[in-house]
Amino acid sequence: MDMMDVLKSSGNDEAYRLLLSLEKESAETNRLYPLLEEFTALTQSKSSLVRVRGFRLACAQARWDTEHRFDKCLETLLTMLDDHKATAVRQCLKALESVALCRPDLHDRIRQKLSGMELSKYKDSMRPLIQKDMEQLQALLSPRLA
Repeated sequence: MDMMDVLKSSGNDEAYRLLLSLEKESAETNRLYPLLEEFTALTQSKSSLVRVRGFRLACAQARWDTEHRFDKCLETLLTMLDDHKATAVRQCLKALESVALCRPDLHDRIRQKLSGMELSKYKDSMRPLIQKDMEQLQALLSPRLA
């Protein structure tokens, strides 16, 4: 089975191990950057696990994006913040932190999406957690005062 097949699979253990390995590799090298659009396409899967894997791996490529390909994928990626699964949204917010750190030019677009998020569809127990994640990301998006 090739890497993309594993990422698309419903088998969580092997796919999760691969995700962690690919995220680590993405932090160290740009070898996976050519797969940015393929990772982004995974966010359209029916499976929330697959959607999150694609989101996290796409975000991990932002640091290597000298061609502004990530910019074109961002709108598709940001739709994941409307996901019906609260746990998926939380993972996406966490993954966006790395984008916020390496791509200040995208802060306004991310901030705009955060300001329009509707949290009422999530369980009462999850709303404060998502709100906290949003605040952590928002802090990274705030203009730095000298």
